[in-house]
Amino acid sequence: MTPRAGSVPPGDNRLGGMSARPTALITGASRGVGAAVARALAPTHDLLLGGRDREALDKICAEAPGARPWPVELTAVTEADVAGIDRLDVLVHSAGVVTLGRIGETPAEVWRRTMEINVIAVAELTRLLLPALRAAGGQVVLVNSGAGQRANPNWGSYAASKFALRAFADALRLEEPGLRVTTIYPGRVDTDMQRGVRGQERGAYEPEKYLNPDSVARAVLAAVTATPDAHVTEITVRPSAGPAS
Repeated sequence: MTPRAGSVPPGDNRLGGMSARPTALITGASRGVGAAVARALAPTHDLLLGGRDREALDKICAEAPGARPWPVELTAVTEADVAGIDRLDVLVHSAGVVTLGRIGETPAEVWRRTMEINVIAVAELTRLLLPALRAAGGQVVLVNSGAGQRANPNWGSYAASKFALRAFADALRLEEPGLRVTTIYPGRVDTDMQRGVRGQERGAYEPEKYLNPDSVARAVLAAVTATPDAHVTEITVRPSAGPAS
């Protein structure tokens, strides 16, 4: 049977066949924080890079010999997509969407889409990969947001999804004592998503006041490379200048 597009052939989850390097799967890896995390982990990990922009994924993979694209639709992921992954050291959830609006003006379809991508897709992919993560004694890293710590006006649906993501991480950590589970709470980051947010807010885009994606990636790297006796559960990263969230 021909493998589904984006799936990993059986026995090829370590990309290099018999590679002794740990393997990381990163969602949202075609741009922004996800791409920065891919670059940060590339020197030490073989990578499976998830994202919608195949051209961007291919470009990142060309820069990291131990990487391959994993262009799977996260809201429709199945067992077939992860069938070849029997051992996974790191799973980084970086994909997400945001639509701003007052609660009284936000239709149900916005809530559904936000929850589907920001929460349900995360839960399902994690569930499917738990056997591989358990086999490696691995780590799950969830890139959350300042909105997962504090809800502001016009951020209702997004903040609700990020609070749910926080609860998911906390529950997973208690249910899976053999895994390390880390939540990263970055403030505003200089990314295409942030440009979209500022457009919705009708405000000026001021990258000098935002975090660099590499700064968030370094926080992820710190959690992943923590010594075995250390379980980094949460990291909050705020820009030195500008808004905190």
